[in-house]
Amino acid sequence: MREEEENRCAAWSLARQLVQIDSSDPGACEGSIGQWIKAWICGQAERWGISVKEEDLQLKEGGSVPGSQPEGILEQRCLELKTDEILPGRSNLMARIPGLLPGPGLILICHMDTVTLGEGWDENHPPLGAVVEGDRMYGRGACDMKSGLACALTAFASLLERIGKTGKWPGRSIAFIGSVDEEDFMRGVEGAVRRGWVSAQDWVLDTEPTDGQIQVAHKGRTWFELTIEGVTAHASTPWKGADAVAAMAEAVCWIRRSISRCPVHHELGRSTVTFGQIEGGYRPYVVPDSCKVWIDMRLTPPTDTEKARRIVEEAIHIAEEQVPGTRGSYVITGDRPYIERDDRSVLLKALKRACRKAAGEEAAVGFFNGYTDTAVIAGTLGNRNCMSYGPGSLEMAHKPNEYVDHEDVRRCEDVLKILVLEAAFGEA
Repeated sequence: MREEEENRCAAWSLARQLVQIDSSDPGACEGSIGQWIKAWICGQAERWGISVKEEDLQLKEGGSVPGSQPEGILEQRCLELKTDEILPGRSNLMARIPGLLPGPGLILICHMDTVTLGEGWDENHPPLGAVVEGDRMYGRGACDMKSGLACALTAFASLLERIGKTGKWPGRSIAFIGSVDEEDFMRGVEGAVRRGWVSAQDWVLDTEPTDGQIQVAHKGRTWFELTIEGVTAHASTPWKGADAVAAMAEAVCWIRRSISRCPVHHELGRSTVTFGQIEGGYRPYVVPDSCKVWIDMRLTPPTDTEKARRIVEEAIHIAEEQVPGTRGSYVITGDRPYIERDDRSVLLKALKRACRKAAGEEAAVGFFNGYTDTAVIAGTLGNRNCMSYGPGSLEMAHKPNEYVDHEDVRRCEDVLKILVLEAAFGEA
């Protein structure tokens, strides 16, 4: 790639820096990258003469609030910068430019963590190397989602630049949220909702890799821990015991068949089930008295958690009948509702218009196979102006030799800059 092409895309250069900061989860997590992003945003504000009001919500609750109000050309207005420690050493970050008018704001939310660095990387493409080869950048998080994070940051910075150059403050508030723990239990976005950083009326966009699509719908995600208790005995006299593993096999088969028979949604497709982890038994010659399986269901309308719960209860009943003496129980450990498309969404219309202006063509509208921060917001608050649009392909996420294409990053940066400026100044 020629140097002038690389320099033309600020998000590309920024993404390379972000990839080189280890924020793996589990691993280094977000402490370092959160501080780096905070300093970068403050630097952008200082560059354009905009004062910054800092607020550490944990310290505020303890009675001490650090803050800074440096002199700037726009002293009467400021950039609000808040941090909120969600887990030890792991803080959400929000940068917000308040609007002059009431009404919903535009929020760009991006998780700062990646999955673990992992094994299997090519020696020429180390996970923290951010190596550029041709038009591709390789590294952990290159597509999921540090390139999208970079696009959101440079779009946010473009608004700071506009304010600094013109002195004109936006009518609609614009915010950036860097969230923690997305790759695990998504406690970061849950914390942002609890803090009131997002509302049911806001326009909320994450920049997960979407293959050039605007993705507006999500399968639900329901997790179960299913346990079967039996009675131990010697394997030479199995009738004296109750085989918990055999009972679990009956339950697993029933659940799998039942989910496969659920209705198929016209857009989100089939509901699926994965039995991701199982443990049980002691030795081959001992009848196992306990077995546990962890279940991940991805549910599409009309199948919901209540229907899934009934399926699991039926499976337990079948297992207990087939293997007398066993007893089953379950716990729901995760409950994320499905999110359907809403073609009336004003954010969808604004984002489609920005895509046309930036790329000269319509962006396809589809659904996201995984579950994202915006899906949590939509499911929790009933907000239908929540969606995903970002560079890269989900097919590359979490894999060794993860990469993103330069053109994809440039396109996304252009779209987000248009979206932010039009939303800020009333054109969206």
